[in-house]
Amino acid sequence: MHALNTLLERAASERDQALAALRQADDLAGRQQAQHAQLAAYRVEYQQRWASQFRQGGAIEIMHCYQSFMQRLDEALAQQQRQVEMAAGAAQQARETLLARETRVASVRKLIERRTAEHQHAIDRREQRQTDESAQQASWRARHGNALSTGH
Repeated sequence: MHALNTLLERAASERDQALAALRQADDLAGRQQAQHAQLAAYRVEYQQRWASQFRQGGAIEIMHCYQSFMQRLDEALAQQQRQVEMAAGAAQQARETLLARETRVASVRKLIERRTAEHQHAIDRREQRQTDESAQQASWRARHGNALSTGH
């Protein structure tokens, strides 16, 4: 039973580590998503600001600079989207690891419960045998004791 309790402690520790890893992964995924959202919002704002500038007319050089910057902004957004996807994948993997560790803890607990129940059942059987033997002995003494006292 000591070995099972040690196993349970280890499994619970691994589960706790997996939970901490999941929290970190979820936190990173959230930060990556927020950064992506900020970058996307900036892109929309930048595009709207310059769209109104271009309606008023502007030099072709400014238009080229705008297009170049928008291209770099799109590349940054694509790279940030990959970061978001990687962080989401890591968070999903951490969730699966946590689930596996929680399942292990539950399995070990169930095994301990089963072994404890089996042990208690063995104790109960032994006590029942002892009670039955005591009752048989008492019955034997009662029968033979009466026969001895009446029969000399």
